[in-house]
Amino acid sequence: MNYYLEILSFHIMAMMSWMAVLFYMPRLFVYHQEHKDKKDFTDVIKVQESKLYDVIGVPAMWATIISGAILIYLNPSLLEQDWMIAKLFVLSLLIGYSYSMEYFRKILEKDACNKSGQYFRAYNEVPTLLSILIVVYVITKSVPIYF
Repeated sequence: MNYYLEILSFHIMAMMSWMAVLFYMPRLFVYHQEHKDKKDFTDVIKVQESKLYDVIGVPAMWATIISGAILIYLNPSLLEQDWMIAKLFVLSLLIGYSYSMEYFRKILEKDACNKSGQYFRAYNEVPTLLSILIVVYVITKSVPIYF
């Protein structure tokens, strides 16, 4: 259990960075779609979307996953707890959501997206709902909320 708390601290910081990307990227999609007639503006947004996802989002996601896997390796009894299984399930949804943002980013980059700004406003709520579940599971060490 040497370094367990340090790894846990890193895990939380990586998760915070990843979540920041998951919360902000769809907001950029909203701006992108609502101002798609302004090429100079969307060119800047495209750079922001790319850098946010590639430079911060993907490394933070993998840092979160790897540090979480190390924590489970150091304390395998976590896998015997229902809340951890629920957390891992919700995490898999969050990973899928993260990759879906890259899908939309590539479509937006080609100016071929037919989704509206309103769609991306609603899409922006997904990581909020999933993060609420994860936080509740981790803090209460139970699974009081099911979707």
